[in-house]
Amino acid sequence: MPELSHRRRQLVLAICCMSLLIVSLDNTVLNVALPSMQKELHATVAGMQWTIDAYTLVLASLLMLAGSTADRIGRRKIFKIGLVLFTLGSLLCSVAPNLESLVAFRMVQAVGGSMLNPVAMSIITNTFTDPRERARAIGVWGGVVGISMAAGPVVGGLLVDSVGWRSIFWINLPVGVAALLLTWRYVPESRAPKPRRPDPVGQLLVIGLLGSLTYAIIEAPSSGWTSARILVFTALAAGSLVGLLLYEPRRAEPLIDLRFFHSAPFSGATVIAVCAFAALSGFLFLNTLYLQNVRGLSALHAGLYMLPMAALTFVCAPLSGRLVGSRGPRLPLLVAGVAMTGCGLLFAVLDAETDNVLLFTGYVLFGLGFGMVNAPITNTAVSGMPRSQAGVAAAVASTSRQIGGTLGVAVIGAVLAAGVAGTGSPRSAGYATAFVDASKPAWWIIGGCGLCVLLVGALTSGRWARRTAHRTARLLEKPTGAPAGGQTSAGSRA
Repeated sequence: MPELSHRRRQLVLAICCMSLLIVSLDNTVLNVALPSMQKELHATVAGMQWTIDAYTLVLASLLMLAGSTADRIGRRKIFKIGLVLFTLGSLLCSVAPNLESLVAFRMVQAVGGSMLNPVAMSIITNTFTDPRERARAIGVWGGVVGISMAAGPVVGGLLVDSVGWRSIFWINLPVGVAALLLTWRYVPESRAPKPRRPDPVGQLLVIGLLGSLTYAIIEAPSSGWTSARILVFTALAAGSLVGLLLYEPRRAEPLIDLRFFHSAPFSGATVIAVCAFAALSGFLFLNTLYLQNVRGLSALHAGLYMLPMAALTFVCAPLSGRLVGSRGPRLPLLVAGVAMTGCGLLFAVLDAETDNVLLFTGYVLFGLGFGMVNAPITNTAVSGMPRSQAGVAAAVASTSRQIGGTLGVAVIGAVLAAGVAGTGSPRSAGYATAFVDASKPAWWIIGGCGLCVLLVGALTSGRWARRTAHRTARLLEKPTGAPAGGQTSAGSRA
C-alpha cells in the first residue's frame, strides 16, 4: 500500500476508531440495560448471560476467519461488510419481540462485529508503518475504549430511564452509516502479499470449542454439573481443543498459526487479554445487577455509580498508549495487574459493597487497571510480526479479548446463579443477602484474573521475552513446512 499523507492517515485512524466506538459502547450500554431487559422479557440470570455471550461467542469464533479473509480478499471490503451487518443487527435488536429473537439478532451483530475491530487494527498497522507512530495510534485506539467505558453507563442509563432499553441499539445506526460512507471515501484497499487459504476444519473446531464450553458453563447451574447434557458439551469442548492442537500444525496455512505462540510477548498478551476481559465482563455483569437489583438504583443512577471506574479507564487508556510507545509494555502491565488484583481483594475480603467509600475505591482501582492493560495487549500482539500476518495477529488478540469476555460472563454468572438459586425474584426476601454472599467467590475470581495479569505481564515483558519475539518474527517469514535452523518446522514442533 502506498504511503499516505498525514491527514489521510489521521482520517483512517478516526474511521477505525468509529467502528471500535460503536462495538465497545454497545457492550457497556447493554450491561446497564440488563435489569430492564430482564423484567420486560421475563428472563433468568442465564437468559441475561446469553444476551451478552451470544454476541461475544460468535465474535470470538469468527474473528480469526475475518482477519485472514480480510488479508486475502481486501481489508476495506470486509470492513464495509462488517459495518453493514453490525448496523443492520443493531436495528433488528431494537425491535426484538422476545428474548430468543434478541439473542439471535445479537448474533447478527456479532457477525458484523467480527469484521470490524481486528480488520480495523490491521488497517491501522498497515497505515502507520513507523513503530513509534503506530504505538501512538494504538494509544488513541485504546483511548476510544476509555471513551466508551466513560460514556456507556451514563448514556445507557439516560436512554433506558427516558426512552427504554430498546433505544440503546439506536445509537449505533448513525455512527455505523457515517463510518461506512467515510470508509468508502478515504480508506485505501490493502491485502496481504501472500494471504493464507481458508481452513474450514479449523474454523469448525474453534466454534465447537468455544460454543460447547460456554454452553456448559452457563447451563450447568440449572442442569447440574454432572448431568448428561453438560458432560456431553464438556467432552465436545475437550475434543475440539485436542483436535485443534493435532490438526492445525499439520496444515501449511492454518487458521491458527501455532508458531505465533513461540513468542513469549505474544503468548503473554493472549493470556493477559483473556484474564483482563474476563475480569471486565464479570465486573460489569456483577455490578450492574447488584446496583439495580440489590440497591434498587435506576439505570441512570447505576451508571453514575460506575462512573469513577469509567473515568479512570478514559484517563489511563491514552496514557498507557504513550507509555507503551516511549517505555514499552512492562510498566502499564504491572500497574494494571496490581490495581485489578487490589480491586478484587477489596470486595472479596473487606465487603466493599457495604461501604460507599470502599465501593468507589474499588471502582477507581478497576478503572485504573483496565485503562492500563488494553494498549499493551494490542501493541504486543502486532509488534514484531510480519506485516503480511497483521490481520491474523490482530485477530488472535481480539479473539482472546472476546474469549475472556465470554468466559467472564459465563463463569461469574454461573457462580451468581448458583448462589441465588431458590431465592425467587430480586424483590423477594433474602435475595439481597444471597446475592452478596454469592458475589464473594466471584470477586475472588476477578482478583485472580488481576494477579494473572501481573505475573504474566512481568514474565513476558523482559529481555528474554523480547528475544523470543525476534526469533518468532524470523520464523514466521518462513513457510510452515520450511526447516528453521536445521530443525523441524515450527509448525510441526507446535
